[in-house]
Amino acid sequence: MMKINYIKEYIEKSIQENWDQPAFTDYQGKTLSYQEVAQQIHRLHKIFDVWGIKQGDKISLIGRNNSSWAVTYLATISYGAVIVPILADFATDDIHHIVNHSNSVMLFAGDSIWDNLEERSMHHLKAVFSIDSNSLLVNRDNKAGHKYQELIKTIEVEQKGLSPKAISYPEIPNSNLGVISYTSGTTGFSKGVMLSLNSLVANVDFGRNNIGLIPKDRVVSFLPLAHAYGAAFEFLLPFSIGCHITFLTKTPSPKIILQAFQEIKPRLVLAVPLIIEKIYKKQILPILNRPAMKLLINVPFLNKKFYQKINTKLTDVFGGNFLEIVIGGAPLNKEVEEFLRKINFRYTIGYGMTECGPLISYTGWKNIKAGSCGLILPTLEIKIDSKNPETEAGQILIRGENVMEGYYKNEDATRNTIIDGWLHTGDLGIIDSDGFIFIRGRSKSMILGPSGQNIYPEEIEARFNNLSFITESLIIEKENRLIALVYPDLDAADESKLVTADIESIMEKHRVEVNKSLPSYSQVTKIRLYPEEFEKTPKKSIKRFLYQINEN
Repeated sequence: MMKINYIKEYIEKSIQENWDQPAFTDYQGKTLSYQEVAQQIHRLHKIFDVWGIKQGDKISLIGRNNSSWAVTYLATISYGAVIVPILADFATDDIHHIVNHSNSVMLFAGDSIWDNLEERSMHHLKAVFSIDSNSLLVNRDNKAGHKYQELIKTIEVEQKGLSPKAISYPEIPNSNLGVISYTSGTTGFSKGVMLSLNSLVANVDFGRNNIGLIPKDRVVSFLPLAHAYGAAFEFLLPFSIGCHITFLTKTPSPKIILQAFQEIKPRLVLAVPLIIEKIYKKQILPILNRPAMKLLINVPFLNKKFYQKINTKLTDVFGGNFLEIVIGGAPLNKEVEEFLRKINFRYTIGYGMTECGPLISYTGWKNIKAGSCGLILPTLEIKIDSKNPETEAGQILIRGENVMEGYYKNEDATRNTIIDGWLHTGDLGIIDSDGFIFIRGRSKSMILGPSGQNIYPEEIEARFNNLSFITESLIIEKENRLIALVYPDLDAADESKLVTADIESIMEKHRVEVNKSLPSYSQVTKIRLYPEEFEKTPKKSIKRFLYQINEN
């Protein structure tokens, strides 16, 4: 595919070349063609003009994934303003803080979220618009308000008069700031990640050249669009190609996601490990544990046919039409990965972080090495901070096109993260002689053993998470001992008519069993039942710092 120089070329060319094709659909709702997307962008650009929005001004956007959200994002970056996408799940005070901290001059919000916000708490705003009804909710500029009333009388005629040739947006240098992404990580509180348009271009360019999507392909968008992973690969990438994107407009449960996959049969599936592991545990593991199946797996000729059937069954769960499933956001359980490789399932694992907009490494499913997260992107360099990067885990350092400019209005955090031009990811890993990256854990979650041993809690958690009556687990350290916080599978417990004492007894047996496979310095001394699902980041990583603080 051609090399794109400006972000606006992605948007322009895709609209021009796919004018009559469907662009966005709200699941079980309205559909916008590429022509209608162009008309909505034109309308928003006129609104920006009315309120005197300049290139570089910040515009906040909050709401559930839907077509109006996507149009607002495209209109903002193609105008030259900076988009500040805010996760719909953030608390009210956090939303106020982000709008103020980012110096946003305009806010686009979903109605249900706006109902809980206080306009007086967001003092920089010139205007607030609803992304559900497109209506003006708040105006602090009477002159602009009068111009807007005149605009809405004429804008429909202008929109209908648009043609593909008329689509032309300002040429904004890719070095300009494009996005400020506020995200809570697993090791601390929210910071505003400044991503240049160059970072967006680098990510989308790579996807266009390596993932294999073509115009009219269907994609389901269910990851939060306010997060870099979903924005880049469920939205910007497929839009730039001319795909048809369906947004799951409500909080996506695994049931709704899989239902949408059956109906839409997407060509590309992005997933977090949680979904894959849940399907494996609920649908595949019970079959594998049947006595007859255990015998079958040990017969070479028969097990091949059995694995083919399981592959077909699992492929159908995701709609059956995908090129591959790209798993990212957190480590995949080792047992699950080994099984997926055994049945030759079309999956791969990518590695990224918001600070890289997000992709750092990726390799297609046919060439990925077991346990790795692929090769570094050609726009990046990697360095492992250890004496022997092939055998000794060290912090992963990154530099190159994708890397953020820094944290907005937070020079201390920026200096502590980008040192001598290298982004310190906070992740530990090794890199083999072929360049494949293997993640070993997060440096800030790593626990130091009694004799200086490195303990990676994620590896212990993976063992617990495969066991019966466990939904998820979290290993913490208290007084030099390891404790497993366990959120039990309450549905399974109810079906088996278990009471709390029964669950505690089962967990103790699990603890003893897991410890048999662990070195003495990383054995778990106690299991504590946790009453609710652990709080997570948008990437579905547990916010470890919350539980370490609470338990000490």
